[in-house]
This record gives sequence, C-alpha cells and structure tokens, in this order.
Amino acid sequence: MSPPQHPIFRLECKVQSYEWGKIGSSSKVARFAASAPSFQLDENKPYAELWMGTHPNAPSTVYGTNKTLESVLAADPSLVTPHLHRQYNGHLPFLFKVLSIEKALSIQAHPDKQLAAKLFKEHPQHYKDPNHKPEMAIALTEFEALCGFRPLDEIAAALDTWPELRNLVSEAVARDFQETIERASAMEGIKGIKEGRQALQTVFKAVMTADDTRVKQELDTLITRLSQQNESTPFEPRTIEEVLLRVHSQFPGDVGVFCIFLLNYVVLEPGRAIFLAANEPHAYLSGDCVECMAASDNVVRSGLTPKFKDVDVLVSMLTYQAKPSSDQLLSGTLCTPTGHSLLYDPPIEEFSIVLTKLDHANEMEMLRATEGPSIVLVTSGKGVLRSDKSNDNNGNQGSEATPFEALVEPGHVYFVGANTPFTIEATDQEGVTIYTAFSVRPDKKDHFHH
Repeated sequence: MSPPQHPIFRLECKVQSYEWGKIGSSSKVARFAASAPSFQLDENKPYAELWMGTHPNAPSTVYGTNKTLESVLAADPSLVTPHLHRQYNGHLPFLFKVLSIEKALSIQAHPDKQLAAKLFKEHPQHYKDPNHKPEMAIALTEFEALCGFRPLDEIAAALDTWPELRNLVSEAVARDFQETIERASAMEGIKGIKEGRQALQTVFKAVMTADDTRVKQELDTLITRLSQQNESTPFEPRTIEEVLLRVHSQFPGDVGVFCIFLLNYVVLEPGRAIFLAANEPHAYLSGDCVECMAASDNVVRSGLTPKFKDVDVLVSMLTYQAKPSSDQLLSGTLCTPTGHSLLYDPPIEEFSIVLTKLDHANEMEMLRATEGPSIVLVTSGKGVLRSDKSNDNNGNQGSEATPFEALVEPGHVYFVGANTPFTIEATDQEGVTIYTAFSVRPDKKDHFHH
C-alpha cells in the first residue's frame, strides 16, 4: 500500500497561447513555465496565460507525473476539506492564473450565477459552464486596464470633448443623456440613481449597436485627427490619445475603441490590485499580472476581439454603476506580525490571495494553516519552502512523519493541502516573492486578518 499523498507537492501547469499574449521570453508566463524541463520555449510564439488549478480546459498535474491534481483531490478529499470537496464537486473553488498581455483583451463582463446557468443551458457552445466568474488581478509589472464605467459627469464631458463619440451615439441621445445626468444629480435617493443608470445604458447601447459603416467613418475621422496631432507633437505614453491610437492599431475599425471614453482607464503599479465583480465591464490592455477567479471560463464579449461577440447580452446584463476606478482598486492589508505579507480579500467566497515578499537572504515568513486548499506561486528570487506537517492528514505526528522541504525559484507552483502551515525562507540576496491563493469556508474568512 502506497503512503498517503503529502499535503504539499509541486504542480506542473499548462500554458494557453492566445494571440494577445507576449511573445517568447518577454512573457512572464513563458519564463515561469520554462521552470519545468518539459516546457519548450518558442521565441516566436505568444504566451498568454498560465493556469493553476483543476479547470478541465487546462488541468494541472503533479510535477513529473501524468496524475492530475483533480485525481489526487478525489483520492483524498481532506486535502481541500470534505465541505469544499462536496460544494465544488471535487474541484478547487478557484482558478489561479498568470497573464502576460501584449495586445488588448476584449471589452467583456462575466455573468453572475443566475445568468451563467441560463447562458450555459441555452448556448453551451459559447458558455462552457454554469458558474459565475468574479476575478481579481494583482499587477506583477505596470498593468493597464479599463474597469467599470467612468463617473457620469466624465462621460457627459466626453460627449462634448470628442465630436466623433457624440456623432456615433447621435445628437439626440447625447443631449438627452447630458440633460438626464444634470437632472438626476439634483435628485435625492434611488430615483436619481436609476435615471442615471438608464441613461448610461442608452448611451452604451447606442455605441455598441451602432452601424459598422458609421463606426468606421467616425473612427477614421478620429484616428486621422489624432495621428496628425501626434506627428507634430507626439502624445505622452498612457494619455487617452496615445491609448486610443495604440488600441486602434491593434483592432482597426473596432467599436470597442470607443469604450475608452466610457470606461475608467487605470495603470496599476506592481502589487496593486483590481477586483471585478460579476456584470461589470472591463478590458485588460497590457502588462503582466497574477489573476484569480471563480473556477469558470464564462466571458461575454462585445469588442476588441476576433471571438464570438454577444452584444445584446452584454448590454442587458451590466449593472451600469458609474464610479471612479479607485472604488474597484484593492490594497493589501498586513496579515502577519512580521509585515512581510499582505492579504487581498475580495468580497466573495471562492478565494483570497496573500502576497509574501522577503527582501533579503535568511528572512523568513510563516503562513498559518487555512481550513481550505492553497496554491503557491513563486514569482521572483529563490528560497526554501518548508512544512513540518506529516503526510498523515489525521495530524498524527508519529515516527513516520515526513516533513517537507523544497528549494524554490520563479515559476515553481505548489499545492498546499488544507490545515497545513508552511514557512518560506529567502536564500537569495534579492529575497523571494510568493503569491498564495487560497479558499476557506465563509465562516472562516477572518482567519488571515492579523
């Protein structure tokens, strides 16, 4: 009889090669994947996503074997806890990823559970599961994104500033929107909020359902005007004009370019995070990040993509909350006495993330056991991962206890079973950085708050 699986073990994780990914070794996804000898890096190929988890589209395996993580969890549900094993049908509650983005991703939103179930039932060729997909991204490099609708007064001002946008939605729609926003801002309570959201939906629908010929005509005018200005006085990087020209060069004539006027544009510094709830519009534009989400692959797209677009569903599903981007940004909170670890804790059940950064050799951090599964990703530096817990998940520390120890470096990924504490120690002068995605029962959510 073989001994039980130790609660910590290394994973080999699959890469997704989408055309928007960074090319060759410029991609962190590729560089992380190359830590496994089986990965052959092609300098001419785009590497977009590294998937860490049990999602059937790209399931992780136990390093050096063909054994899937899902099969290990099926054989020993205590690794995720019997409660979570039942609730998520033997899968992890979350999907952990690294993204490396060279070219803008689609204007998109993720459905809530009710809509996801409906779309899966009616259109399984486009929507592959019945689950929702709230997600959080933490920047590894400077990271550009569009997230949520801009405040209504900013959109009203954009309709005056950008004649091509006004022409696209029509003078009547633009004027009605601006008058409604002015009127709604003077109202108290829910009536003004509802009027503002309905007016925003009308403008967004006018943009996204505009005739293709009209879209091309207005974009041609806009891009010609900006290109001429750029030739005489080049735009600074990451101004709205520069972003418009860049995204249009990637998706010429695409209506999604106009969403840059309607959605908040943000640049996240490394370590800053953004949370995207269900039914909120967004698009990632460039950079590298770690991303965690509920274990789903459901995306409703409407622009900046060669993939299937479901404009009517997107227009009808959005909440039309209009607020500053700062409302969607997350900062980590210190969660250990040493100050080496930050907890990013979005308002959902499926996952949280701890970022642990050790700056010098011999620094050490202990991460407490969680009553749920974790996946650990090493993103920089070198270190030692240790746990004194035995491979006996009943907690018996007898003579057969087998403590765990492994040298780790960028790209290494480890599964950590439920109720398993571990330490990370830096062995390199530059220290070591790890991200730990984990899931716990909702009634245990406060566990990591120090």
